[in-house]
Parts: sequence; C-alpha cells; structure tokens
Amino acid sequence: MKSKRVCDSQVTMSELMMPRVANHYGNVHGGTILQMADQVAFVVAARHAGPPCVTAAVDSVSFLGPIRIGEVVTMLASVNHAGRTSMEIGLKVLAENLETGAVRHTNSCYFVYVAVDAAGQPRAVPPLLVESEEEQRRFRGAERRRELRLKLRSESRPL
Repeated sequence: MKSKRVCDSQVTMSELMMPRVANHYGNVHGGTILQMADQVAFVVAARHAGPPCVTAAVDSVSFLGPIRIGEVVTMLASVNHAGRTSMEIGLKVLAENLETGAVRHTNSCYFVYVAVDAAGQPRAVPPLLVESEEEQRRFRGAERRRELRLKLRSESRPL
C-alpha cells in the first residue's frame, strides 16, 4: 500500500456561529464544537484511507475558552499518525472576531478513526509519510497517546 503525505488529507473548515448553536450562557455549545470536529476528522480519515471510516475514540478534548455567537470558527485538521487500521486525527480550533480581527485558539482535540470494510471489519490504512519536523513531533506525540490508550484499555475493568 502506497504511503500518503499529511498534506494529502488535511482539512480546513470555517463556519459562522449563529444563535441556533448557543448554550444557556449565550456561547456556542460545546457539543456543537464536538460534532463539527468529528465531521472534519471524518473527512481527514476518509481522505487518507478512503471511506468508510468510523470514530473509535475521542482521545482528548481541551476547551481553552468560550466561542461567542457571531464568531467564525475555523478547524484545522490532519492525520498525526497512521497505524495498521487506525489513524489519529489532530484538530486545532480557532475563533475569529470579525469586528476586531482577533483570532483565538479555543480548542484542541484528538480523534481516533478506524477504516472498515463493507462488513464493518477493520481494514488496512496507508502508511503516513511524515516529512517536516512539525509532522514528526505530532507523530511522536500520537505514538505516546496510542501507547497510553492501549495501556488504559488493558487495565480497564467492567463496572
């Protein structure tokens, strides 16, 4: 299977935040951001491995600050790591105030996607060709998070 570069599957998506997505505090609901992030992560995974791909884990989500109605949310997403059947997709979320031009980093998150076949069974994904120092740093971080996920899974016990 031919390797794919990180830039081959990257996604940037922007959307204006409207009142319909407000929470009871008048900010954008966190669930809205998670739904958008999952959709963007799917596109990255599908570009890398081809569909279908399914969400296997949301490894980490950091809410660094509120997003206000009327701001433009931009999600930057790329494959950080590709294993045998899974991929870690990293997302950075920015909020832009159109009146002032100020841009804030509001969220970071990692999604794990698994490529599946028509029967829903895991299938192989292309290896990731890591080129830049930044891509190598993200790859190493993803490997550490993967090791931790596997360790936690092996230690978890049913309630």
